[in-house]
Amino acid sequence: SDGWSSGVFWHELTTLYAAFVQAQPSPLPPLPIQYADYAVWLQQWQQSAAAEAQLAYWQTQLAGAPPLLELPTDRPRPVVQSFQGAEYNFTFSATLIDALKALGRQENATLFMTLLTGFTLVLQRYTGQDDLLVGAPIAGRNQPELEGMLGFFLNNLVLRTRLTDAMSARAVLKQVRTTTLAAYANQMLPFEKLLEALRPERSLSHTALFQLMFILQNTPSREFTLTGLQLERLTFDTGATKFDMTVSLTEQAAGVR
Repeated sequence: SDGWSSGVFWHELTTLYAAFVQAQPSPLPPLPIQYADYAVWLQQWQQSAAAEAQLAYWQTQLAGAPPLLELPTDRPRPVVQSFQGAEYNFTFSATLIDALKALGRQENATLFMTLLTGFTLVLQRYTGQDDLLVGAPIAGRNQPELEGMLGFFLNNLVLRTRLTDAMSARAVLKQVRTTTLAAYANQMLPFEKLLEALRPERSLSHTALFQLMFILQNTPSREFTLTGLQLERLTFDTGATKFDMTVSLTEQAAGVR
């Protein structure tokens, strides 16, 4: 399942628990469709002209893209990825985020776009590369019938930014906005199908197409209670990472964590 499903699961669990402790029947309405219905639809969609058009977009957008974003590190990249990693937590202040939102309003851009622009400029400075590919997940629940369903709807988008020395930060933001909106418009093509079609250079030392993931969490967040029980949220570090770097941002009252 995906992150959105966690909220659905806890909502259903607490709703059922509250009913069952009072010997009441389930108050949850039946789902209009099941995940199997979505899976069949997606398989059929992949044979459509719309799927071919989206594939053509991605083939054009990623043509000639560099296979690797090489971050400067204190040791050589291993021949085979170990997937060992660690977490570093920090917070961008509310003052900074308010300023970014104000900039976004001026350029008709979202907070995700302004944050990704800053991240891209930092990457250019550290890597010296002007053609940058960053992965970004998208919820994939673009129909109301999917919002209350458990399952995996997430898809990965590849966001490419090409920079020149003459570009201002606002110019980069405009490009990021255009690229992001175009990616959203072509979000349905499964990432696995894109890999099959592009056949990028494969290596055991790094992931294909992109090595950095950039996430701004925007799934509905609520606190849930169970009658007569005390819940405590547990956080843990798995010590593993899927990518060279994953930047996961969550907006909070104090800023962005």
